[in-house]
Amino acid sequence: MNQQKNMKGNPYFRDQVATVSREGDRVWVYAKEAKGRLTNYRKLVSYALLILFFGLPFVKIGGAPIFLFDFLDRQLIIFGIHLYPQDFHLMFLAMLTIFVLVILVNVSFGRIWCGWLCPQTLLMEFVFRKIEFIVEGDHKKQRILNSKGFSVEKLLRKSVKHALFFSICFIITNTFLAYIIGVDELWQIISDPVSMHLWGFIAALLFTLVMYVVFSQVRELVCTFVCPYGRLQGVLSDSNTIMVSYDYKRGEPRGAGSSGDCFDCKRCIAVCPTGIDIRNGTQLECINCTACIDECNQIMDQAGYPKGLIRYASENMIASGSQFKLTFRIVAYIVVVVILLTTLIGLTVTRSSLETTILRTPGSLYMEQGTDSISNVYNYKVVNKTASEMDVSFKIMAPDGHIRLIGKLLPVPVDGRTEGVFFIDRKRTKIKQSSDKITIGVFSDGKRIETVDITFVGPTKP
Repeated sequence: MNQQKNMKGNPYFRDQVATVSREGDRVWVYAKEAKGRLTNYRKLVSYALLILFFGLPFVKIGGAPIFLFDFLDRQLIIFGIHLYPQDFHLMFLAMLTIFVLVILVNVSFGRIWCGWLCPQTLLMEFVFRKIEFIVEGDHKKQRILNSKGFSVEKLLRKSVKHALFFSICFIITNTFLAYIIGVDELWQIISDPVSMHLWGFIAALLFTLVMYVVFSQVRELVCTFVCPYGRLQGVLSDSNTIMVSYDYKRGEPRGAGSSGDCFDCKRCIAVCPTGIDIRNGTQLECINCTACIDECNQIMDQAGYPKGLIRYASENMIASGSQFKLTFRIVAYIVVVVILLTTLIGLTVTRSSLETTILRTPGSLYMEQGTDSISNVYNYKVVNKTASEMDVSFKIMAPDGHIRLIGKLLPVPVDGRTEGVFFIDRKRTKIKQSSDKITIGVFSDGKRIETVDITFVGPTKP
């Protein structure tokens, strides 16, 4: 990009990431605590999302959790909607919609997800790094503490920090578990002796340990090396993509006393959680967190200069001074997302609350009932997709016949199923061919929920 014409400092920034030296050693990031308007907005968004994350397992609709991802029992509950393997088409369409939406966001606003909504960023910046600031002090004190040899103070501070890190990771693990098995089942497991769930407890500890290593050691390297979303930035972004950008036309040449507005104070580097210099242009490590925008705006304000030397802008907006405009590419993605969302909502709204399967019993032929009737035997299965028990009944809609249940048709329990067998009896004189289609209505509380087409087999006509 054009910013690179006046790039100073590290000439190898394109050849290596900011957190790894040319010798391959880890460069630890001691990020200064960011302050400013955008950071305050991010705090509001982050804490709201964190409250939702930790609180939603306790929210229920009709006695069932609002979210449940029970992969063992092949059941999902999303916003109170119960999904089963039979609803695979809805889950596939939802994932496709999310995928296209991610592309749309990346094409339009780069890695705004990473800086504002990503769980890794929210937890790292507004939970774990906050604890670090409280226990070890600001970025300067942290650097000094880590450079010191062994001391009682260092041991105490490090022990407290890492104990808090591990404890929070264990709480997060249990929260994830609540989304999988439900909060009631989780409380039951917690109240039971550890010996009753030993392997589950070991698995939870291992998951906690992995998370602890991520937030205490790996940290920003997840965004650079592990997460695939960052790779999409280089593939999908273009010169019209809005992202955190440095206005090189206004800022260069940089330095105190120069004609450019940038004082080369390096405060934007000091607050960056991934350790980059945003003035070098778009880089893989940038998560669009806006910390550098707030820091630079403070310097500009103190110097009496206009804010926005670093701001949300596209390359074309900086190069030509133009405003953001919708491109054909963005409009096309918006149209696709709207179509997918409309289809998904329509299919979800019109989705039946029951899933009924009726099949002729394998290997069975028709049976003669006296001299004037023919019978077929069927197996039925009814799955309840709602959060309330449902009474069901069957009725032949066309062409004719009588349903004879074996036993009693039991109510279908919440998130459960009922199975059984019934006969369909038809008058011999009504059977016109050896294989007829019969339509059966499935009713609940007198209302027809769905219809099922089955095949009735009779004697071959001469």
